Amino acid sequence: MTILRTVVPSLLLALLMPPALAAQAAPDVDCVVPSKPGGAMDLTCKLARKGLLQPDPAASAAAPFASSVRISYLPGGIGAVAWRSMVSQRRRAEADTLVVFSGGSLLNLAQGKFGNAKAGDVRWVAALGADYGMIAVRRDSPYKNLGELLAALKRHPDKVLIGVSGTIGSQDWLKMALVARQAGIDPKVLRFVALEGGGEVFTAMQAGYVQVMSGDTSEATVSAGANQERVLAVLSEKRLPGVLAGIPTAREQGIDVVWPIIRGLWMGPQVPQADYRRWVATFDRAMATPQFAQWRMQTGMYPFALTGDKLTQYVNQAVERYSRQAAELGLMR
Repeated sequence: MTILRTVVPSLLLALLMPPALAAQAAPDVDCVVPSKPGGAMDLTCKLARKGLLQPDPAASAAAPFASSVRISYLPGGIGAVAWRSMVSQRRRAEADTLVVFSGGSLLNLAQGKFGNAKAGDVRWVAALGADYGMIAVRRDSPYKNLGELLAALKRHPDKVLIGVSGTIGSQDWLKMALVARQAGIDPKVLRFVALEGGGEVFTAMQAGYVQVMSGDTSEATVSAGANQERVLAVLSEKRLPGVLAGIPTAREQGIDVVWPIIRGLWMGPQVPQADYRRWVATFDRAMATPQFAQWRMQTGMYPFALTGDKLTQYVNQAVERYSRQAAELGLMR
């Protein structure tokens, strides 16, 4: 009888609980970063984690969007390993696994660096924000502005090592190549060092293995407090607010190169439609909160919120645009 008195109330509660409430338990999320820790991909996952662990305004008792968010690192091939893992293996139907992407991911897709992969092979969930390309050196570098760096590259291109995330044709490579070409320098004479992710590039520059890095403003924003690097130029239309407000654009310094970078999340191609729509709606709500806007700014990103069908349309158009640009530069396979 003691057992019955203990168990029956629990059974009654479970039976009386509306099915909708039982199905609303916040999920445990796995956020996959397709690079090593420390770069902008990592920052994107951490921003998603903050957004998902905040209280859902539509939930009762201030329940969060997710019970937990685990960050997993799956570097290799500048995103290719993570893509194959989620698309070609058993994980393609995991309903609570999200993978980070950036404009660089779309550029790699456009150039065929993910094999025969196409944008339509996955489900595009949400764009969380955007940032811009930037060119930086160490704080003790002799180059005080973009003009001085470009002058040095013209004189002795073999003596200045430029760290980039990825190889020839990657987003970081392309940004620096466009800047050099605008200055009358053949990108083919430059010495690039290919690394895996922005975190590795920063580490290599601080260690003196490279003298310059082509990276992203989000990375520079987060590391600004350490006062270890000097950003020479941001590749935006106009100066950016926040900690980089004092940094001139490349345009201000006579180099007409602008490079925006979208950052977001996708999921496997066989995730059920209901789960996909659930995540689209989740990020619509999460990104609409004032807290998310504040976290996005602290991460060094700027407002750019697209989800679901609208994001899918944007991605398809971006891949087509990158394909044309890559073909013009002779980078297509």
